[in-house]
Amino acid sequence: MNKVIAIYPGSFDPPTNGHLDLIERGSKMFEELVVAVLRNSDKSPMFTVAERLDMLRQLTRHLDNIRIAAFEGLMVEFAKSVGASCVLRGIRAVSDYEYELQMALMNRKIEPALETVFMLPAARYSFVSSRLVREVAQHGGPVTDLVPELVEQAMLAKIDPAHKLRGRPQVVPTTKKKRKA
Repeated sequence: MNKVIAIYPGSFDPPTNGHLDLIERGSKMFEELVVAVLRNSDKSPMFTVAERLDMLRQLTRHLDNIRIAAFEGLMVEFAKSVGASCVLRGIRAVSDYEYELQMALMNRKIEPALETVFMLPAARYSFVSSRLVREVAQHGGPVTDLVPELVEQAMLAKIDPAHKLRGRPQVVPTTKKKRKA
């Protein structure tokens, strides 16, 4: 069997239990899995690239064949730079598949030797996305089962104190207009 190095690219802002599920399972499929954190200047992330790298290193330190790295620019070029011949991508829904298929075909056009492997998340994580986790946390909702405790604590430290104090949404009573007789 050939030595297969794969990359698992993403923003990981924040790393979720769904990401960790794919990392764990991917580590069993490939000789080496490079978790590649995208440095995207077009977005306003909750966590810096350095913070995301640190969290991912802590969360995967028990896996011997995982490497954590950052990249910017074309993922295909990063894959070449680390000797990867495969890209691991998670697909939660049909909408993910449509986007990921386009991306995989473009990557194949740029680098025909780079294969893409699609993996379904565990059912309990099939709805989890970093964007949704951030939104829930920023509005005072629970994220305990969506991210590891380390990530939850880091998120709570980042959230504006006013959001933390607000707690659950308040119901504003409405006043009834008096009907004219």
